[in-house]
Amino acid sequence: MKKTYLCNMIDRATVDKIMDATNIVDVVGDFVNLRKAGVNYKGLCPFHDDTTPSFMVSPTKQICKCFACGKGGTAVNFLMEHEQITYVEALRWLARKYNIEIEERELTQEEKQQQSERESMFVVNEWAKTWFHHILKNDSDGIAIGLQYFRSRGIRDDIIEKFQLGYAPRKRDALAEAAQKAGYKEEFLLKTGLCFESAPHSAPEGATNVQKFNEAPSGAVGGALTDRYRGRVIFPWLNVSGKVVAFGGRVLDSRTKGVAQKYVNSPDSAIYHKERELYGIFQSKRAIAKEDCVFMVEGYTDVIAMHQCGIENVVANSGTSLSVYQIRLLHRFTENIVLLYDGDEAGIHAAMRGTDMLLAEGMNIKVLILPDGDDPDSFARKHHAEEFKAYIKEHQTDFIQFKTNLLLKGVTDPVKRSEAIGSIVKSISVITDPIKRDTYLHDCAMRLGANEQTLINTMNNYIRANKEKRRKEREHERNNEQHQVPGSFPAETGHTNTELHALLPVQGSKVERLLAQAIVRHGDEILFDNLETEDGQKVSMTVAQYIDYDLLQDGLQFSDECYRQMLSEAVEHSGEPDFKAESYFMRHPNHRISEVAANLAISRYQLSASMDVPKREGDLVRHVTHLVLDFRMDVVEQQMKLIQQELREAGSDMKRVKELMEQYKKTQELRNTLARQLGNDVIA
Repeated sequence: MKKTYLCNMIDRATVDKIMDATNIVDVVGDFVNLRKAGVNYKGLCPFHDDTTPSFMVSPTKQICKCFACGKGGTAVNFLMEHEQITYVEALRWLARKYNIEIEERELTQEEKQQQSERESMFVVNEWAKTWFHHILKNDSDGIAIGLQYFRSRGIRDDIIEKFQLGYAPRKRDALAEAAQKAGYKEEFLLKTGLCFESAPHSAPEGATNVQKFNEAPSGAVGGALTDRYRGRVIFPWLNVSGKVVAFGGRVLDSRTKGVAQKYVNSPDSAIYHKERELYGIFQSKRAIAKEDCVFMVEGYTDVIAMHQCGIENVVANSGTSLSVYQIRLLHRFTENIVLLYDGDEAGIHAAMRGTDMLLAEGMNIKVLILPDGDDPDSFARKHHAEEFKAYIKEHQTDFIQFKTNLLLKGVTDPVKRSEAIGSIVKSISVITDPIKRDTYLHDCAMRLGANEQTLINTMNNYIRANKEKRRKEREHERNNEQHQVPGSFPAETGHTNTELHALLPVQGSKVERLLAQAIVRHGDEILFDNLETEDGQKVSMTVAQYIDYDLLQDGLQFSDECYRQMLSEAVEHSGEPDFKAESYFMRHPNHRISEVAANLAISRYQLSASMDVPKREGDLVRHVTHLVLDFRMDVVEQQMKLIQQELREAGSDMKRVKELMEQYKKTQELRNTLARQLGNDVIA
């Protein structure tokens, strides 16, 4: 078998050693009270408010699953979800538990340099965080200036510790000097952005003392290291794993007048990209997962004030537009987000940014605008946690309702009203759940007094435009990924010998999931033995090889990227004597694949030995070939629906209608052929 390496360079053999030593009952039992239930164990699910034991642990398959909320997987998946840690961290947790030494492969010179640089930057940032925090608590200026500032904002000592807040002395090179004395290289002080090289500079004539301090520190000389955050209170940025990736520095209130930048943040670097990080995610991730909701605010102090108020499921994007990376990071923990901003024009504008992207990524959005004059920080300081929570519950508004009220309030001009309604419908059109989308549209029509069919037609135009764009992108990808199909096998393999050309698979199809399940459970098993090819060669085909070959005949593939990768790897490893699909995928270095495989491998119901139905010869062949035909039938029926939709939209364009009718007739013939084959298969 090929050796596969993880992103952290832990080799596959070490992963297998860790998983072989792991007892999932022991691991889950560290967090959940389990009791024996037949061959398995049961307990209250730790991922939702469970009142009856619905969390099952299988010692034979080494997997767990909650049949109420759906969470589960291998021991690694369980730890990732429960402890909110990464795949690598979960493996290291298990290695420590079972006293397994993690072996790492020898890196190339280039890899060593890259890893060394990143690790050095993390180490320097960690040291800087500790140094800033030490200055705040122990240095005379840190106590008199920095600590006094935080206390004047009502921030408690326990919250200062929780967020590791700090203070940077006013001296131009205090950090640079201390870091170099501690042995840290100038190179990494510059690469992390903790310092920059100052050039000779003269303050403009008439400049204020504040401007002189912030723009050109006295005594600066060419090439000298200058501390970026001097004279500011410090907010460390921790990524989701708890590593320090950046810092934010705020100038103190008494010095804000005339200062161009109240906040100074770390520049982008090899370890920090602002569009990929969220302030407070490390401190908040468990609360977000537990509450199944996240509050999005603008600034550092908003996050800190809400934590102090007792509301911990909160993060900030620090005034920048939300990116798809940040949304997907949050989606790991919840699909529910509340945009929490102050009630002025800037706050309302902030609430509108990135909302269509949130909707398109499947997030449920609510908006909470605080009373004018209050931001989350000031509001939290005025209210106890229960009062804040009560206000949130009473005043949060569904986003579509919020946008409707905002854009149409007091609008009487027909053109502006039409543009506003178009903007609202466009937002609804990006929602992926059709039931939710239709519900919103119906509600919108009722609120606006608009004709629902008109809104539906407008929304469909937006959806069609998006689908056409995606279709062209997929077509382009498919043209670039054409496979060379080998000589055909005899009809006994179950191939239909029909051409489906480039029809698209049904998104989220149940049949697709069942085929993926067959790959995980039986992908390595021989399905057909001693098949004779057209050139007289004798070959065998595993389940994975058959599924792959059959779908390739018509250029079909799974809609789910995870399933596609699993099929590809199962085919790649077929024939290797030690390849077992189920254990291979459940131990996969891609944690998403291992989680999916675990869910596909587990069965909700397990019959006792006395009731178990014995397997008959040919059961697997019948099951897999039937599933492949079902998959094709799904594709064809989906295509027929799309053609019917296009016929309705073609209207009086008779040339287009004729083309579509020809397509429909051919597709219907394919459907009938497949139906006959499925019927024969069922009778047999």
